[in-house]
Amino acid sequence: MMEGKNSLEKIYGSCVFDYPVMKEYVEEKFLTEYRDCIDSGKSLSIEAADAIAEGMKKWALGLGATHYTHWFQPLNGGTAEKHESFISPDGKGSAVTEFSGRELIKGEPDASSFPSGGLRATFEARGYSAWDPSSHAFVLDGSLCIPTMFFSYSGEALDKKTPLLRSMKALNTQALRVLRLLGDENTVSVTSMAGSEQEYFLIDKELYLKREDLRICGRTLFGAKPPKTQQLDDHYFGSIKPRVSEFMKDLEKELWKLGIPAKTKHNEVAPSQHEMAPVYTDCNSANDQNQLTMNVMRQVADRHNLVCILSEKPFDGVNGSGKHNNWSIATDRGENLLSPGKTPQQNARFLLFLSAFVSAVDEYQDLLRCSVSYAGNDHRLGGNEAPPAIISIFLGTELGNIVESIIEEKSYNGTVIKPIKVGIDTMPFIPRDNTDRNRTSPIAFTGNKFEFRMPGSSQSIAGPNTVLNTIVADRLRLYADRLEKGEDLHSLIKEEFTLHRRIIFNGNGYDSTWIEEAAARGLSNLRTTCEAIPRYLEKKNIDLMVRNSVMTEAEMRARDEIHMQKYCSICTIEAATLSDMVQREIIPSVSSYERELCEAASEKRKVLYSSAVHIEEEILEKLSDLNAQLYILNGRLKNALENAPGDNDYRAVAYCHDSILSLMDEIRKTVDCEEEMIPERLWPYPSYRQLLFSV
Repeated sequence: MMEGKNSLEKIYGSCVFDYPVMKEYVEEKFLTEYRDCIDSGKSLSIEAADAIAEGMKKWALGLGATHYTHWFQPLNGGTAEKHESFISPDGKGSAVTEFSGRELIKGEPDASSFPSGGLRATFEARGYSAWDPSSHAFVLDGSLCIPTMFFSYSGEALDKKTPLLRSMKALNTQALRVLRLLGDENTVSVTSMAGSEQEYFLIDKELYLKREDLRICGRTLFGAKPPKTQQLDDHYFGSIKPRVSEFMKDLEKELWKLGIPAKTKHNEVAPSQHEMAPVYTDCNSANDQNQLTMNVMRQVADRHNLVCILSEKPFDGVNGSGKHNNWSIATDRGENLLSPGKTPQQNARFLLFLSAFVSAVDEYQDLLRCSVSYAGNDHRLGGNEAPPAIISIFLGTELGNIVESIIEEKSYNGTVIKPIKVGIDTMPFIPRDNTDRNRTSPIAFTGNKFEFRMPGSSQSIAGPNTVLNTIVADRLRLYADRLEKGEDLHSLIKEEFTLHRRIIFNGNGYDSTWIEEAAARGLSNLRTTCEAIPRYLEKKNIDLMVRNSVMTEAEMRARDEIHMQKYCSICTIEAATLSDMVQREIIPSVSSYERELCEAASEKRKVLYSSAVHIEEEILEKLSDLNAQLYILNGRLKNALENAPGDNDYRAVAYCHDSILSLMDEIRKTVDCEEEMIPERLWPYPSYRQLLFSV
């Protein structure tokens, strides 16, 4: 048997400048300083920065890199990079390769064309990127990519990474306070963990290029439903087709090279829909890795003459795509604070952190809903493949009964029959999979973590995780304050579960009766972005972020403005695209078929009785009515776009939702009816049947 690493182990992380690689290129004294920088937040000396930069450069050059870039995550939801060559002229007609510690630590990309929400004027173009030493650099496409934060000249965060890091710091601070009060003197740090299951569609590139809506908007704006979609449940976990399998193998190799622990792959419910799931890691790394995963997916798909579609609802009538965010809290010693444990001390700790999560989600349910509200996700949430818009938490029967026994001070007839007294008696052992999964729940406890199922497939997970970290940190702050004043642990947990039990729901979230029950409980039902956006800047939410030093009020207001602007922009782009497709291709194509029907009817009349042409006339009459209706609706849509409010505020969001989207829905119904009546040879765009079953 061969010794040493196997081929997979050699591939994994081969393009990542992680700590083991650093040890080969950087002196030990500088590595110690680097570790202190990460563990305690101490500043890195310029001498250490120079040494690390030189090591990075040598390593990257060895992998064929020619450039370096500060890789950051602006508020448009994607990633950005400005590439600089390692080459510098030596003044003698030749060149040398250079990369200094200053270039590693700080960059200055132009910030003028990134959304800022009013944090700086357009002419104030200066923006800075600052190295995030806790996230490893990597080589991709011939460039050394350095994960960085991005902020304005005056210091405001212009990215999604900075608030996430701040929220992780807040959670660490408050969790440590609580652990110390529970007698834990050994834990040094606490971090939030995340793992995002990524759903996506694969479409043939040739067909994709023929659909203007897919190319511009990322989703189809019309399309008649084919006879077969997902009714037979034959695609979910089914045998992976060869072309898709080759893509998946290629994708996994590229992700493994970048140190992304791609673990699971399978077919999803809808035709041409698939999923990739990684092993979860700390929230910061998970966020970086997911952004990188989405980019790599698109690149690898292109190599296979495929297109990877990450939109939430690219095809009407089949399941859309989400990004299930698995969230937990772990100590530096590898203990999961959301794991029930087997001893009274572990029980008490678990129940305390569980109650913090439950009460935090209940208290800030609107803010959490806002974190997943945007135009693309509106088409998915509430459907029978996604959680409803009402926030609730599924605990399962076993854990739900334990919580009820604490609230009611009653015996629990589970594994053990005895009253639950936190910190004194043991509670029944809770197996990892003690209950069935609840696919209708927005937030489900899955043994030792919570699965937040509402984020959309194209979304950065930084936003939802920033909210989860902050609301739990704030609740732990309150708990620590109360415990420091001598409040009884059992009484605290009982009171918190009692006050916030309304958010716990173990039933069917798709049942219409749940809407009425949720309303009776006082839970919010923010069905769309239009309804959710106004809740974001409520005073309690601003106070929360400011109190925990996650965002300033100005940073929150900026994000609110960007949110509204993006929603309005997406709606108007989609509407203009639909109008253009209708005007230039669909109406003329239907008219062409009408002409064929007229000619066919005329030819029949020459040799047959007039009653024999009733089929052509009937089709012609229906199509003529539909096309006339389509022409009128398209004119109304154009008029609605011309009269859209100029400011991207709450009024504009409501206008887009109420006026533009409603017209688009009417147009879609009309177009889909026409498509069902037109021969495929005359229909100007690839059909759903072709798109969903061609790969």
